Amino acid sequence: MTRRLSLAGQLLALQVVIVCVVLVGVAAVTVAQSTQGAEEVEGRRALEIAETLANSRATRTALELGRVEYIGIAAEDSRSTSGSADVVVARTDRTVLASADPGLLGEPLDLGASRVLEGRSWVADVEVPGGHAAVAMAPVYSERGDRVLGLVAVQRTYPGVLGSLEAAAPNLLTYLGLASVLGIGGSLLVARRVKRQTLGLEPAEIAGLVEHRDAMLHGIREGVVGLDLHGRVTLVNDEAVRLLRIPGDALGRTLDELGVAEEVAEALLTTGVERDRAVGTAGRVLVVNRLPLTSRGRPIGSVATLRDRTELLELRRELDLNRHVTDTLRAQAHEFDNRLHTIAGLIELGEAQEAVRFVHRISASRSEFGSAVTAAVCDPAIAALLVAKASQAAERGVDLRIAPDSALPVLAPELSTDVATVVGNLVDNAMDAASDAAQRWVEVGLGLVDGEVDVVVRDSGPGVPAGMEAEVFRRGVSTKGSAPHDAAVPGGRGIGLSLVHLVCTRRGGSVTASSADGSVFTARLPAGPALVDA
Repeated sequence: MTRRLSLAGQLLALQVVIVCVVLVGVAAVTVAQSTQGAEEVEGRRALEIAETLANSRATRTALELGRVEYIGIAAEDSRSTSGSADVVVARTDRTVLASADPGLLGEPLDLGASRVLEGRSWVADVEVPGGHAAVAMAPVYSERGDRVLGLVAVQRTYPGVLGSLEAAAPNLLTYLGLASVLGIGGSLLVARRVKRQTLGLEPAEIAGLVEHRDAMLHGIREGVVGLDLHGRVTLVNDEAVRLLRIPGDALGRTLDELGVAEEVAEALLTTGVERDRAVGTAGRVLVVNRLPLTSRGRPIGSVATLRDRTELLELRRELDLNRHVTDTLRAQAHEFDNRLHTIAGLIELGEAQEAVRFVHRISASRSEFGSAVTAAVCDPAIAALLVAKASQAAERGVDLRIAPDSALPVLAPELSTDVATVVGNLVDNAMDAASDAAQRWVEVGLGLVDGEVDVVVRDSGPGVPAGMEAEVFRRGVSTKGSAPHDAAVPGGRGIGLSLVHLVCTRRGGSVTASSADGSVFTARLPAGPALVDA
């Protein structure tokens, strides 16, 4: 199995590659500069040699007297001494008198663009077999300087690439050494700093952690939302997108831009730790747990988990309805048992007429409340619920009555079920509040106004504490104890009003609480068939 390079090894290898690339670039620049400098130097050198030989008195005398042997010796001596490729001496008719190339002797010399026979020195870069060379030409004047006797041409070959590299090798080796030392030292320092910031993890390990995190994040059944200090989403999984009804490209956007419900945004943006806070959004009840995040003692944001408790609360609502029925039957059985004992006792005592009057009084009392209910409430399910609640109220010593202006028609089955849930929980809450008061009474008002079912429940209890008019509808909040209780615990408090709030908001309605000679709870449920889904 091939072993991966560590972070330090990767940085070092990258640095070596960079050093090599830089070295090649420096070498190319150096060779180019060396070649350019060599052209200038060789051109000046060739001109100096040509002018020196042309200005020599011996050269002038030899040209005037036609001493070809001396001219050849002088040219060869100049060539060998200066290290030039060739030194050529020619007459004004361009006939070559001396040259290192025997083939040029006696042949006309190609002057090119030179105007040397006009008395002007000339230097140029010309092509020669095997490359380029610097050629300089200088005129040879007579002793009096009044006429040109001939010319001297000097050719010097430029050094090749290998020669330029050989000349630049000391500098290149110096650059290479310095760059290597700086590169290796910098690589080690950078690797050390990066590993310290990545908690000693190698890049492959970091990539593996990211992949595992993404797989775990999107596999969690709970919603997970991470926020930075500015409220921007830095982390979100598929379940959170589903629960909050936000776009999938939520990263980097604020909760306001995503259209998150106000109650949910408040729970996610609050300071400190949140434990099992219930919030409502899009017809659902979400339980939020929020934890601030810090790094090296500095706050960097927060992470929150979201659990959907809607189905659990719906089941709890159904259980509460069953509990209401059970409690009602138990209360009625207890009430009937007591009354049967009373009737049996009167008969045993021979008070038959008194027993008859007792039965008439009970019948009149029950029929009076039943008549009031059936006259005001035409929906059979809600009417039956109120009659059953009357038995519970009687057992607890609470007077349950119907508001005189109540008038509720027959409702659609689904709406009737929701209204029964609201009425049952509000009446139970009111009876709990009124059971400790001096005057124990609960009044229920029902009506259909402007397409909404209005439910108003008043009681003679102590009222809702100031400042808690909105808090009482939160899951787990109760005014019947010194501290909120968890509604998930059997027998826990604070679940009834939370269910009322859920049912009302799910239908696009509302529920409010106030205090006026007791508690007043007002619930409004639109009578339309469509449920709110956003």
